[in-house]
Amino acid sequence: MLTVALPKGGLLKYGIHLLNNLGLDFSAFLDAGNRQLQIIDGSGTAKGLLVRAQDVPVYVEYGQAQLGIVGFDVLREKNPQVAHLVDLGFGYCRMSLAVRQSSSYQSPLDLPAHGRVASKYVNSAYEYFQHINLPVEIVPLYGSVELGPITGMSEAIVDLVSTGKTLKENGLVEIATLYESTAYLIAHPLSYRLNEDNLSNLIDKIRKYTEG
Repeated sequence: MLTVALPKGGLLKYGIHLLNNLGLDFSAFLDAGNRQLQIIDGSGTAKGLLVRAQDVPVYVEYGQAQLGIVGFDVLREKNPQVAHLVDLGFGYCRMSLAVRQSSSYQSPLDLPAHGRVASKYVNSAYEYFQHINLPVEIVPLYGSVELGPITGMSEAIVDLVSTGKTLKENGLVEIATLYESTAYLIAHPLSYRLNEDNLSNLIDKIRKYTEG
């Protein structure tokens, strides 16, 4: 039976809508009273797993799911051993470097050498500052990253931004975009190569639907 890992959060309804249009119904995950983390599609041909977005590539990489839907930001941060198949085009956001509006920093290279940058995306932040050859200390934060500059603990943050409303409300402004992110369809590499559960048929349908 085909198993698809679906992410909790903002991408869920779009992923379910996509699969529903291709004949796989996992809409029960959207029911307010639903507490199930695993459901079988009405046709009995596929199973859906509801997991944290960061865990989608883990389930796919270890073979508990043949397919998954996840943001490119997660793939970039974790670099899992999965096949990146289709840019699904929804869930657009960007990984941004932001500072206090009242600061004098106009660009990344204005930041002080060995200053602090707070982020939950530690690898992405580290790679970026290595690329621009600016040594900084990356401070891992997993809650309200915006508090880093507000409290003075860090000069800047690296975080995922969609509308920018949260940054503005907290007196922060973007000074650089590290990369842009949308949702991707990923697959377990061996399952993809062996075409388990007729994967190629569903993947082709997804490609055509996304392009169409």
